[in-house]
Amino acid sequence: MPLTKRKQTSEKEELLENGDNAPTEGGSSNIKGDELNIAVLLFLYTLQGIPLGLAGAVPMLLQNRGITYTQQAEFSFVNWPFSVKLLWAPIVDALFWPEFGRRKTWLVPVQYLIGIIMIIMSNSVTDWLGSDETSPSIAYLTISFLFLNFLAATQDIAVDGWALTMLKRCNVGHASTCNTVGQTAGFFLGYVLFLALESPYFCNKYLRTVPEDTGLVTLASFLLFWGWIFIITTTLIAIFKHEANDSPNSSENNVKGFKDVVNAYKQLYTIIKLPAVRTLALVLFTAKLGFCASDAVSGLKLMEAGVPREDLALLAVPLVPVQIIMPVMLAKHTTGPAPLSLWLRAFPLRLLVGPLAAALVAITPRLLGDAGPSYSYLFILLCLYIFHQTCLYCMFVAVMAFFAKVSDPAVGGTYMTFLNTMSNLGTNWPNTLALWAIDHLTYRTCSDPTLTDNTCSSALESDLCKSNGGTCNIRIDGFYIETVICLVVGFLWLQWGRPTINKLQRLPASAWQISRYNR
Repeated sequence: MPLTKRKQTSEKEELLENGDNAPTEGGSSNIKGDELNIAVLLFLYTLQGIPLGLAGAVPMLLQNRGITYTQQAEFSFVNWPFSVKLLWAPIVDALFWPEFGRRKTWLVPVQYLIGIIMIIMSNSVTDWLGSDETSPSIAYLTISFLFLNFLAATQDIAVDGWALTMLKRCNVGHASTCNTVGQTAGFFLGYVLFLALESPYFCNKYLRTVPEDTGLVTLASFLLFWGWIFIITTTLIAIFKHEANDSPNSSENNVKGFKDVVNAYKQLYTIIKLPAVRTLALVLFTAKLGFCASDAVSGLKLMEAGVPREDLALLAVPLVPVQIIMPVMLAKHTTGPAPLSLWLRAFPLRLLVGPLAAALVAITPRLLGDAGPSYSYLFILLCLYIFHQTCLYCMFVAVMAFFAKVSDPAVGGTYMTFLNTMSNLGTNWPNTLALWAIDHLTYRTCSDPTLTDNTCSSALESDLCKSNGGTCNIRIDGFYIETVICLVVGFLWLQWGRPTINKLQRLPASAWQISRYNR
């Protein structure tokens, strides 16, 4: 039941392919001389997390503005670019201007575009969010944030590549840490900090002595501020930060042609042709159907039940140390020949999060009353969130260990990227489907006794009910129906998934290698 939406995986394929942790000619890690480079990488990854955090915050802003879950599903497409960046990653890697720098060719214009779009959006986003008199403009919000996340995903490709040459060979493993810490910090700023400072409730309770009707920031002012930060810092990087291989004659800056781009896509196709990979892709693409109600809808339903969105956002704060420590603690359970065994053990436990979350949503209005969330209620919510995060990280660490185990070293980067792409898509499409289905599974009736046949199932019926002085009352909430469906689908999937996964773990290494197609 993630109360925040965060990027769960960030492909470290190039780092894995180049062997971060292996001994190199530079010896063991020594950051002396690389302090500035690490700081630059950390800052670039932090900037990348800002649009991701804001894209996670917007659904929270919209939830109490009268939008439907179908519209929430429409907006959820903004989370897809990071899941499909494999489609254009070979182009970013192959085409560049050697005199300017292989990575800066993409990084600089992309970050300028992010800054410019943020500034342009700041002029209109308040109107797009709607008001008491006007409805939110979901199409404009979706298109804008979809493009922002597309640019952020492109920036991620460039920064991941630059990290391999920006740092000394013995320090290249620190790029993964910069990625994780930077993106987490950026998401925190764009999601948790923004929702807190935007909230009159939070600001009046913790930051002000005299209450006011607005928060300290708005989405428009936040976008304007970070838009200028993107532009100013990108200018400094373009002028003062040079790539390690900035000579046009260096091997790093050898321009690849159209043929190389085509070969990259052919290499990807060769991987997809492996029967084992296709089966694993099917597992990854369907496994999270059982979790989508709790993952995508429960946080919004808690808000609908009366939990302030800033309290939901702040729950992420105490879990940051847990999210950092847990992968390390679980590593010993995923280093053997069958790392997905941990994944299978966590699967049914994660399925139970759905009914637990639904039960909490059902009793929340009675527990809150008119006083708002008590500390005991927030403690219950935090315990449920910790339980969910534990299950999620068990599955995440296990599947990443399996990816590293089976990926063919000959094409490690492309291999890891494809598997991560399938895993991410397996998260996004069920969540979008879950949001879309809520309205279609919810049964309403009009309170006006003269409109007994009015089910408020369309905008026309809803308007007719309201024009007669009635209200559309929910008789059966689609969230509870969807939770039951997900629970059943999840356990049915497990009957196929468990033997399939065990079979994949028993396959020899040769089943995952592409050599058979390269003869």
